[in-house]
Amino acid sequence: MPKSPLGPSGGYRRMLSFGFTCLVYHATTRFCKRIYPWKEDPLGKTSGQMIGAARSARQNIVEASARAGTSKETELRLLDVAKGSLEELLGDYEVYLIDNGQTVWSIADERWQTVNALPLDEFDASEDVLHKFSRHMIDMRARFAPWLEHDDPFAAANAIIVAIKRAESLLFRQMEKTAAVFSEEGGFRERMAKLRLEQREARKAAELPPPVCPGCGKTMTLRKARSGPSAGKAFWGCSGYPACRAIQEVG
Repeated sequence: MPKSPLGPSGGYRRMLSFGFTCLVYHATTRFCKRIYPWKEDPLGKTSGQMIGAARSARQNIVEASARAGTSKETELRLLDVAKGSLEELLGDYEVYLIDNGQTVWSIADERWQTVNALPLDEFDASEDVLHKFSRHMIDMRARFAPWLEHDDPFAAANAIIVAIKRAESLLFRQMEKTAAVFSEEGGFRERMAKLRLEQREARKAAELPPPVCPGCGKTMTLRKARSGPSAGKAFWGCSGYPACRAIQEVG
């Protein structure tokens, strides 16, 4: 059977970019509830926009992963939206610090380096995924909470900025990899065209009587290349293989 034109999709919970974005989202909800109570933010605009930006980053990664099998272009666009949402959120934390006379930590600051070095474990489960991922994220939040949910809101804001930068860096690398795959393999339309061509060749070959092997005179059989530049294409191979390795193109 021809290979399906649908590429791999899903699996976003295994991505470190998604894990860090989840940490940022949960930390932001805690931060906004603590720093922007109703009386301080009566219309909920600041809190709503910050949480909305964090949620946008998370959910666009989910949708990008879901669409990966049919459109690399859409996947790239959604990952870019996720990255843009993180950058918007970073700006909110930056403004918060400046408004309160606080600087963003230097990348040479020991605190920045400490948060930047905290490991996020990779998630790996093939069954009961929703339950196990929730347990995984609870454990990871507990690991990062001393910084992302620091009692000092200025330290918390800075730590969340570090987490955002880590998520952005991972997303950028993910986008580069996706673009490279698209460049080499094409997208859904290209795979559909290839599938149609393979099916046409297979039907054409099935309608023809098998030729006689030019090498040994035996009847040839229809086969399909498994690797190389002709992978997936049909060809005639000698029925006497491996004693006779003669091949012949279909058509």
